[in-house]
Amino acid sequence: MSVKFDIEKFDGKISFSIWRVQMRVVLTHSGLKKALDGIENKPASMTDEQWEELDEKALSSIQLSLSKEVLREVANETTTAKL
Repeated sequence: MSVKFDIEKFDGKISFSIWRVQMRVVLTHSGLKKALDGIENKPASMTDEQWEELDEKALSSIQLSLSKEVLREVANETTTAKL
Protein backbone atom coordinates (compact mmCIF):
# COMPACT_ATOMS: atom_id res chain seq x y z
CA MET A 1 0.00 0.00 0.00
CA SER A 2 1.38 3.35 -1.04
CA VAL A 3 0.57 6.52 0.84
CA LYS A 4 1.07 9.93 -0.75
CA PHE A 5 1.66 12.99 1.38
CA ASP A 6 0.90 16.35 -0.10
CA ILE A 7 2.54 19.20 1.75
CA GLU A 8 2.79 22.73 0.46
CA LYS A 9 6.19 23.63 -0.96
CA PHE A 10 8.13 25.90 1.33
CA ASP A 11 8.38 29.27 -0.37
CA GLY A 12 9.38 31.51 2.52
CA LYS A 13 5.84 32.86 2.81
CA ILE A 14 4.21 29.96 4.65
CA SER A 15 5.05 29.06 8.25
CA PHE A 16 8.45 27.36 8.34
CA SER A 17 7.63 25.81 11.73
CA ILE A 18 4.56 24.03 10.37
CA TRP A 19 6.32 23.02 7.14
CA ARG A 20 9.27 21.60 9.13
CA VAL A 21 6.92 19.44 11.23
CA GLN A 22 5.18 18.18 8.10
CA MET A 23 8.51 17.45 6.38
CA ARG A 24 9.77 15.54 9.42
CA VAL A 25 6.56 13.45 9.33
CA VAL A 26 7.11 12.64 5.65
CA LEU A 27 10.74 11.67 6.28
CA THR A 28 9.77 9.58 9.31
CA HIS A 29 7.05 7.76 7.40
CA SER A 30 9.52 7.11 4.56
CA GLY A 31 12.20 5.79 6.92
CA LEU A 32 14.54 8.68 6.10
CA LYS A 33 14.45 10.78 9.28
CA LYS A 34 17.88 9.56 10.50
CA ALA A 35 19.49 11.59 7.72
CA LEU A 36 18.52 14.80 9.55
CA ASP A 37 21.01 13.89 12.31
CA GLY A 38 24.02 13.92 9.97
CA ILE A 39 26.61 11.27 9.17
CA GLU A 40 28.33 11.75 12.53
CA ASN A 41 25.27 10.07 14.08
CA LYS A 42 25.08 7.23 11.53
CA PRO A 43 24.04 3.96 13.20
CA ALA A 44 27.00 1.59 13.55
CA SER A 45 24.98 -1.14 11.86
CA MET A 46 24.66 0.94 8.68
CA THR A 47 27.32 0.84 5.96
CA ASP A 48 28.59 4.04 4.36
CA GLU A 49 26.86 3.02 1.13
CA GLN A 50 23.54 2.53 2.94
CA TRP A 51 23.97 5.91 4.62
CA GLU A 52 24.68 7.65 1.31
CA GLU A 53 21.54 6.16 -0.22
CA LEU A 54 19.43 7.16 2.80
CA ASP A 55 20.85 10.68 2.74
CA GLU A 56 20.31 11.09 -1.01
CA LYS A 57 16.68 10.00 -0.69
CA ALA A 58 16.04 12.35 2.25
CA LEU A 59 17.82 15.25 0.52
CA SER A 60 15.80 14.79 -2.67
CA SER A 61 12.54 14.54 -0.71
CA ILE A 62 13.24 17.86 0.96
CA GLN A 63 14.40 19.49 -2.27
CA LEU A 64 11.17 18.46 -3.99
CA SER A 65 9.27 20.19 -1.18
CA LEU A 66 10.90 23.57 -1.76
CA SER A 67 9.80 26.26 -4.17
CA LYS A 68 12.18 27.02 -7.03
CA GLU A 69 13.16 30.29 -5.39
CA VAL A 70 14.08 28.64 -2.07
CA LEU A 71 15.77 25.69 -3.79
CA ARG A 72 17.97 28.11 -5.70
CA GLU A 73 19.28 29.42 -2.36
CA VAL A 74 20.25 25.96 -1.05
CA ALA A 75 21.01 24.07 -4.28
CA ASN A 76 24.70 23.68 -3.40
CA GLU A 77 24.01 21.75 -0.19
CA THR A 78 24.90 18.09 -0.73
CA THR A 79 23.65 16.47 2.47
CA THR A 80 20.37 16.45 4.33
CA ALA A 81 21.94 17.74 7.54
CA LYS A 82 23.56 20.71 5.79
CA LEU A 83 20.36 21.55 3.96
